[in-house]
Amino acid sequence: MSLFSSILVIGIVIMTAVVAVVSQRRRPLEEDDEDPNYHTLRSDYQSGMGGGSVRTWKVPKDPQEYARFFVPKKTRK
Repeated sequence: MSLFSSILVIGIVIMTAVVAVVSQRRRPLEEDDEDPNYHTLRSDYQSGMGGGSVRTWKVPKDPQEYARFFVPKKTRK
């Protein structure tokens, strides 16, 4: 492994560690304090060419209530 490759690998490892520490200490984009029974999920897509979208969902924290979203309204019996 050449000197340049070693420096490049070490630089990438250091940058990855810095990004991990900064993102871990960052405050959440949206707080769940307004409704303690729901989580707020956020999907952020940027195409890199000026387009993209941001979507937000509220999901119940209760697993049983969350599972009801996946059950069809009309079921055959």
